[in-house]
Amino acid sequence: MNARRILVLIPHPDDEVAGCAAAIGRARAAGAVVFGLYLTTGVAPAEALWRRQRRCYGERVARRREEALRAAAALGIEPLHFAARPARTLKAELGAALGEIAAALQRSAADSVWVSAWEGGHQDHDVANFLAARIADRVPVTEYAEYNYAGSAVRSQRFPRETGAETLLCLSAREAAAKRGLLAIYRSERANLAHIGTAVESLRPLPRHDYAAPPHAGTLFRERFHWLPFRHPRVDFEATGTLTAALADFAAAASAV
Repeated sequence: MNARRILVLIPHPDDEVAGCAAAIGRARAAGAVVFGLYLTTGVAPAEALWRRQRRCYGERVARRREEALRAAAALGIEPLHFAARPARTLKAELGAALGEIAAALQRSAADSVWVSAWEGGHQDHDVANFLAARIADRVPVTEYAEYNYAGSAVRSQRFPRETGAETLLCLSAREAAAKRGLLAIYRSERANLAHIGTAVESLRPLPRHDYAAPPHAGTLFRERFHWLPFRHPRVDFEATGTLTAALADFAAAASAV
């Protein structure tokens, strides 16, 4: 938390606000320079949307980026790169994404990396966390909590399992109001952000997660609606086992080199 040059890994435009807006504000007030690397567009692949939504797919992506730029300006983040890959596809481009992170580290000269937590909120959050672990021997990594479903209840800004190393930020009235304003910038995601709280933020040094197993026991946040008998665009129906297998295969291949 005492870093001077911070690179925030942002799986989707809005995670920088949902997970660590107040922390970024405090870091900047202490003199830190903060950079942002956006790992996906935040918009699911066109084929996952309703047919009527596919006609304006490019507009949806452009709108999300415009919202990200407005939020970055308000937060004081310097955007380094916006990846063109859709949401839910990060696990299929692990090598390319790791290269983007390496380039951003070099360009920013960051002495700290912040990343979304391994908590089962969204597959891209978890993949970003896995990627950050790949560079944790080069630069200290801090993970920020967003949301999870540990204990079969929606939990906002608290980790599924605490280690005792957490830094819990209690937001002031001004910080909470600022965070609500930042969340409001992402109007395209207002339904998905409705569960985000503005009372606290929680960050901690990246633990040694077991990426071969789910982040916690029971149903994950992103699995809550897997019972639906039809494919809804807002539900990621990918099996968690597919995700953990992709991460395990990548780690094994990297170790064999």
